[in-house]
Amino acid sequence: MSTTLFVKASDRSSRDSVSMKLYETFRACFTEIHPDEEVHDIDLYEQPLPYLGSQMIDGHSTKVSGDFFPSRNKSEELSEFYLEQFINADRVVFGFPLWNLTIPAILHTFMDQLHYPGKTFKYTEEGDVGLLTGKKIVLLNARGGVYAENDPFEMAVSFMKTQFAFFGITDIDTVVIEGHHEFPDRSETIIEEGLTKARHLASKC
Repeated sequence: MSTTLFVKASDRSSRDSVSMKLYETFRACFTEIHPDEEVHDIDLYEQPLPYLGSQMIDGHSTKVSGDFFPSRNKSEELSEFYLEQFINADRVVFGFPLWNLTIPAILHTFMDQLHYPGKTFKYTEEGDVGLLTGKKIVLLNARGGVYAENDPFEMAVSFMKTQFAFFGITDIDTVVIEGHHEFPDRSETIIEEGLTKARHLASKC
């Protein structure tokens, strides 16, 4: 039995948020089709995520150097909890909007927990090497406007893909709903087409 971790990165309801409607549609379809899957959920707005700062950096540096101490600070303990949960999942599903051209700050804070030398990547003479090559990622995103591929103003999905590439993860599926604000006359059709894609992806995961 495999394990899937669902990460929700918005505090808006599915009634008001297209990205959360997309996320909940995928999750409902996936759990219905895979009743034996071990599923875990993280609602980032309900988690005490520590910001990246001296406590977290010092904790990581201490472990990498091999200089262990019997007591750990709270930030280090929380960071390690989220890190291990991510590492132990076979598949991780992220639901998030594009806000102000990028991801929500809370999601960026979550991603900070995952940058851990020796666990998600390692340093070598040839450069950094990702250590999570077998993991699967699903990105579910909605944005009101339309962005061309490699658009420099789109820093949400592109940001997440770059992060996972650094960890050595290449198995990434993406469903993006876009343009529902830019083209209000086609909004319902655009959203429904995206939800259909999400259901299809959930059925073949």
